Order: sequence, then C-alpha cells, then structure tokens
Amino acid sequence: MPIAGLVPSFAWAQMSSASMALRTSAPSTRVVLRSLLGTRSLTTMGMARDLKMRVRAFAYTTPLKFLPILEASRDETQNPRGIDIYSVFMAATMDFIAAYIFGLKNGTDFLGDKAFRDHFLELYKARNDYGYYDQEMPRLTKLCRRFGIPLCPKWADKANEELGKWFQRLCTTMEHAVDSHHLPIGPLDQPVVWDSLINGLRNEETKRGKASVLYPTALSNFKLSVASELFDHVLAGQETAGLALTYLAWRLSQSFELQEQLRAELLSLSPNMRLTGNSTSAMPDSKQLDSLPLLHAVLTETLRLHAPIPGAQPRQTPELGCRIGAYAVPGGVRVAALGYTLHRDEAVFSEPNKWDHTRWLPSHSDEETLKQRNRQFWAFSSGGRMCIGSHFAMHEMKLIVAAIYSNYTSHIVDDDGMENQSDGYTSRPEKERLFLRFEKAV
Repeated sequence: MPIAGLVPSFAWAQMSSASMALRTSAPSTRVVLRSLLGTRSLTTMGMARDLKMRVRAFAYTTPLKFLPILEASRDETQNPRGIDIYSVFMAATMDFIAAYIFGLKNGTDFLGDKAFRDHFLELYKARNDYGYYDQEMPRLTKLCRRFGIPLCPKWADKANEELGKWFQRLCTTMEHAVDSHHLPIGPLDQPVVWDSLINGLRNEETKRGKASVLYPTALSNFKLSVASELFDHVLAGQETAGLALTYLAWRLSQSFELQEQLRAELLSLSPNMRLTGNSTSAMPDSKQLDSLPLLHAVLTETLRLHAPIPGAQPRQTPELGCRIGAYAVPGGVRVAALGYTLHRDEAVFSEPNKWDHTRWLPSHSDEETLKQRNRQFWAFSSGGRMCIGSHFAMHEMKLIVAAIYSNYTSHIVDDDGMENQSDGYTSRPEKERLFLRFEKAV
C-alpha cells in the first residue's frame, strides 16, 4: 500500500483543510526509492541550487542547436512555412533531462538528430493511449495476455519493447563508461541522478540487505530496476515540459502585444539572453529569472489550463481508515484528485476555461487571492508524493522561453487541433503538432 501525498478533492474544494495526508505504517518501495533520489539529486535546498546551476549550464549549450532550428522556420523551402515546434520542444526537453541524469556527453541529442527524434515520437505516440490497462487493471491485463486475449494491440507492446531496449542501451553505455573509468571529466558530464540512485541502492543493500523493502525488487534485479526507475524520470521529464512549452508558445503566438511585454521583461535581466552579432546568449541569474512576474504568470496559467497531467493521482487510505475533512473514509478505499478539476473550480478561478495570465500577477490580485490560487494549483501534485522534478521543470521551461522570446517573435502557421487536448492521464494536442514561424525581434 503506498504512502499517499496530499489529496485534495474537487468535491471537497470548499474546505480550508481539504488536503489531508494519508500514511501507512510500512514504507513502500516507491517511497524508499524516492528517498534515495530526493536526498541527493532533486529536492533538498542545497541540491536545488546546484540543480539550477546545472540547468543553466545545459541551457547554455542548447542555443547552439536550438536557435538555428528557429531560424529555419523562415526558410522559403519550408512547406508549410514554419516548423513543428511540438517536435522541437520534445527534443529540447529530452536533451535537458537526459543530460541531468547521465551527464551531457552520455545523454541524448534529439535536437541534432531529427530522424531518430521523429522515430522516437512515433513509437511514443503508438503506445501512449494504452497505459490505462497496465496501470489500472494490471492483473486482468496480465491474465488476458496469458490466454492470448491482449487488451493492448501488439504494435503498442512492440513500441514499448523498442523504447525499453533503447533506454537500456543508454544505461549499458553509462555502465561501461563508469566501469572503464572513461567518464568525461567536465562538470556538466557528471551523471547526477544516475550517481544518486546507484549510490543510494548500494547503501541500502549494505545497511539492510535482505531486510530491505527493496530487496525483492530493486536490489534483486539491480540493473533492470535502475533502468526502469530512470526511464520513468526521462519520459516524465520530457513529455510534460514539452507539452507545456508547446501550449505556452501557442498562447503567446496569439498576442504580439503580450510577446512584446514579455520580451521587455526578459531584456530587463542582467545579463539577459539577447543575441548580439555572432555572440552566444548569456545566462541570466537564476533568482532574477524566477522573480520575473510576467514570465511566471504566463507559464503558470498555461500549466493550469493545459496541464500536461490532468488525470487522477490515486491514493489508498490506510487499513484502519482516516478522516478527510468532515468525511470518515474506511480503510483500503481508493481516493484521487485531478489537476483538471482542481484547476477549473470556479470559486477559485473565475472563467476557468479562459486562458488569463493576469490572474497570477500580483498587480492584478490581492495577496490572499493569490495564496488561494496557489493552494489550488496542482500541475505538479503536492505533498510528499508531488513531482520530484518540479524545480527542474520550472527552471528549464523558463530558460527555454527566455532564450526564444528574448530574440524572436512567434507566429501561427498551422494550429489545427490545439484547442482539443486528449482525454487521459496525460493530455496532448489532438494532432500532436504545432507549426509556428519565428522572426527575429527588432
């Protein structure tokens, strides 16, 4: 039984104490794994500062590949003129998260290798709508497979298999580099998350051995468990940020005035990311970047209305039951909250289906109203089980937006299907593409 995080419910949203922690007496495998990662790589304050420094450093290398792609959107040979920015954002976010996990030189090059990127996205798309069965009905799904009545089509299983083999090759390459002491020595090449997980598992094995809750799974199947855990991080780190950036670029492209306001704010940074002549862009101060109200507002509103993960975050109540607000809930009951419904509570967000970045601006709302909206904001979940990479994702997205809109204006070429997001745990544009044209800002 898992430890549950904070579980607000849309039906209980009127309670001031709607978020109640559900806990069990025994540590779960997922919680122990999370603790091994969280204490070293993503969640502590010291590591959060180091994380931002590394994200900035990765971002410094990205414009060398990223910005020329934007330039190509104006090429007359493009038909239609423009580029599929959805694909480009998926590439950038993959390269970011892979670099943080494996180090820059042992990561991926989706921005540079369009052919493989397109192949990867097709594989991912093929299996994307069939995660429900293994997640929600694992026993029935396994039983049906055994009797030759698969609930998922074979091509979805084959896509999963190919993706799994691709990631295992990344892990094998990493293992060989470590074992042969041939790891690149640059500071950006340190495999931060890889080292954290490997060292954490080895310490767990040394301290607890067969008594560890991880022994039947992660410690008994070390290499496969490492690959499985890190594959979760890679896919989560790529898709969610890529989707959010796609919808943010779409919203910004609908208002040239808003783009100008954002650019003025971005250029107020010292240093800023404006390209001059043949120079590369400078990296802004992390605190300055985080403090920009308009940048934060447009990103937060996009995550609210177009949450990449709007689906249910299920938890199970403890064996003896618990109370959630005024409700007595028996043990073993599955409860869930959804970002989709929490983000559309009219008592908190007026006109909830309207994209309105001003609702997050301190100049447009009083302090108490902003606090209430932030309490209801659930793009990363909340509590002990919230997204472990939320700091990474926010800083990564802000840097990418700053790099683009400090230098370019974006214009819609073809946004067919963007209004409709798929209905599922993750939510993507209906046609999974967005063609934009980028022009150099004056």
